[in-house]
Amino acid sequence: MTLNSEVETLKRVPLFNGIDAAKLKLLAFISDRLYFSEGEHLCDQGEDGDSAYIIMDGAADVVVETPNGPAKVAEASVNDVVGEIAILCDVPRTATVVAASDMETLAISKDNFLKLLREFPDMSLEVMRVLGQRLDRMNRELVALRSQRAE
Repeated sequence: MTLNSEVETLKRVPLFNGIDAAKLKLLAFISDRLYFSEGEHLCDQGEDGDSAYIIMDGAADVVVETPNGPAKVAEASVNDVVGEIAILCDVPRTATVVAASDMETLAISKDNFLKLLREFPDMSLEVMRVLGQRLDRMNRELVALRSQRAE
């Protein structure tokens, strides 16, 4: 994949709506292209978060440890960003992300990701929107689980 094709791919990532091509080119340039084979871990729950991953190709499962063992809580695919919570909140990874297929990603370091958020307020708003959607989904799932237990 060339730098220009990476820029074209980044344009399709909702998180980067409104960022001009020159800045996306800079983002692609400062990111590391990483490949993961099916079953390989992008990151593990509990470890320190040093980067976020933009999925360029393939899919991943988001898995959390529970008292009953690992539980898949979400799926991520092309144009999704994973691993951003640990670097935004400066907490250990909240989940394990496992490649559900062979994957190609762009890894953005914590420092570069935070620099982008400071430089592009629209991107910060998009990150908040995505995190808010995830919180809403989790709240609905929690209510459903509590309702099931009450029955």
